[in-house]
Amino acid sequence: MADPQSYRPRPGEIPTDPGVYRFRDQHGRVIYVGKARSLRSRLTSYFQDLSALHPRTRQMVTTGARVDWTVVRNEVEALQLEYSWIKEFDPRFNVKYRDDKSYPYLAVTMGEEFPRAQVMRGKKRTGTRYFGPYTHAWAIRETLDTLLRVFPVRTCSAGVFRRAGQVGRPCLLGYIDKCSAPCVGRVDPEEHRRIAEDFCAFMAGDSARFVKDLEERMRRASAELDFETAARLRDDVGALRRALERSAVVLPDATDADVYALADDELEVAVQVFHVRGGRIRGQRGWVSEKGAEDLPDIVEHLLQQVYGGERGDEVPREVLVPVLPSGDADVAAWLGGLRGSRVSVRVPRRGDKRTLMETVTRNAEQALARHKVARSGDLTLRSQALQELQEVLELDDAPLRIESFDISHVQGSDVVGSMVVFEDGLPRKGEYRRFIVRQGTGDDTAAMHEVLTRRFRHLSHAPAPGADEDGRPARFAYPPNLVVVDGGLPQVRAAQAALSEVGVTDVTVVGLAKRLEEVWSADNIDGFPVVLPRTSEALYLLQRVRDEAHRFANTFHRQRRSRSMTTSALDGIPGLGPARQQALLRHLGSVKAVRAATVEELQEVPGVGPSLAAVVHERLAGDNLTPAVNLSTGEVLE
Repeated sequence: MADPQSYRPRPGEIPTDPGVYRFRDQHGRVIYVGKARSLRSRLTSYFQDLSALHPRTRQMVTTGARVDWTVVRNEVEALQLEYSWIKEFDPRFNVKYRDDKSYPYLAVTMGEEFPRAQVMRGKKRTGTRYFGPYTHAWAIRETLDTLLRVFPVRTCSAGVFRRAGQVGRPCLLGYIDKCSAPCVGRVDPEEHRRIAEDFCAFMAGDSARFVKDLEERMRRASAELDFETAARLRDDVGALRRALERSAVVLPDATDADVYALADDELEVAVQVFHVRGGRIRGQRGWVSEKGAEDLPDIVEHLLQQVYGGERGDEVPREVLVPVLPSGDADVAAWLGGLRGSRVSVRVPRRGDKRTLMETVTRNAEQALARHKVARSGDLTLRSQALQELQEVLELDDAPLRIESFDISHVQGSDVVGSMVVFEDGLPRKGEYRRFIVRQGTGDDTAAMHEVLTRRFRHLSHAPAPGADEDGRPARFAYPPNLVVVDGGLPQVRAAQAALSEVGVTDVTVVGLAKRLEEVWSADNIDGFPVVLPRTSEALYLLQRVRDEAHRFANTFHRQRRSRSMTTSALDGIPGLGPARQQALLRHLGSVKAVRAATVEELQEVPGVGPSLAAVVHERLAGDNLTPAVNLSTGEVLE
């Protein structure tokens, strides 16, 4: 691991102009490419204290051996050069915020003598009209098959076309009137080109004209009693309407826009994009990528750069709708406008149809991330890999088949509670979850963690056998864990380790997972540095799920406790009437109203309520000027 200070440029050497920089490793390979408005301030930020850097950034600067830069005139040029270098060098530390699949398009080769309609991927060709992108190639084929009834354009390959001309017989599509069969001279090149141009016009959004023309011809044929022609035209109109129904109208003003939405967690980000052309959704795409050190504006900037970089100008829409504006939004818009050859608007929709569409795309992104996480957690191979990685990284004797995680929740020291969740074989075992009411109630997280761990592990030193107590009943805590995970850093880990030592438990490893940088802290780290797992590590993903589940469980219990503590009753404050006797009164009589109406003799029938207490309760509740039960958070009268 290299010391970044060994190759740090002197501050006076770095210009303050905008530019693009490259980090290289000891072998000269480019490992990271970035741009900056001011090269000096950006590069200086990389050579600060390593503990203040994001783990991915820290790994990058310690892997590097030198850095060089190129000055450009403005931010737009920096954006272009950064993209070119990323494509050229494919640096390992530049996160890819898009998938590696090419979009399928419906293409019409207008540059040929006899234009052909087909599915195309990859680099765009000169002289070819493209429509899309589509989500799946089969969707293009279904749409094309429907439209060939009205626009019988050629779809065969050059070999099939040439062979049909040699034998003088068209293919099957020519016999069923889904091709105008120019191969055998049924139509001349000019007529076939007109058919192809009409097909392109319909796909480009000029659909009403063709539907109206077919309906007029159908009515004319019907008036002339040519019912066979009228029936065929009726079916043609139905085919056009079915093709239109495949593309939902979402924007009434024939807008051309790409709508992006993101859903992210600490490790990954899900991207969804809807391609709207002519006011209709022509395609939808989504993928899940690793999340680097960038925040959302930086992610949006690199996403747009990677999606549109190198595209033909006609593939950049007039509008790009995003959840948050990218870093340097004016420069990104200028760069996209240069690609398109006209102004491109990059903005966040605030109201109306476009805002509604953005919410739909966002829901798709959230569901995609949730499906990805479920599929990942349910994969037996990945779970086994995560457990094996944990064993190796934490130097455990065995794989941690049982993991227990603890968390503390409170609001300014009130209603302090703890939670314990259990994962066995990488999956949650909710029947083993436990909740703790912290008795100290000081709001000190480390003291609360110490108390919770003490109460949980005290049972291990007294249980006669795993899974049973002294009377042979199932024990509350049946088995010891292989690994304990606490929510927090080194202070919480040390408090947990001290609790285990005090009760005589020495064979359970304790680690902490800090939220800010997802660092793994262990009490065995005598040098005071955490273990930093790769962002793509299955072990880190499992620890994150365990920690987040404990946090969720603790917060749920805390909200329940806080809601109950904010409810006051007419029974509160009566001397000698604690929570247990209050519950006994309510169970026996049904409600506070019934308790108020009860006589002293009826109150004495309640277990635990003697004559003197019954008299006090009756005296306090007698009369009409008594305070009813009220929920302090809402003001709602509960009686």
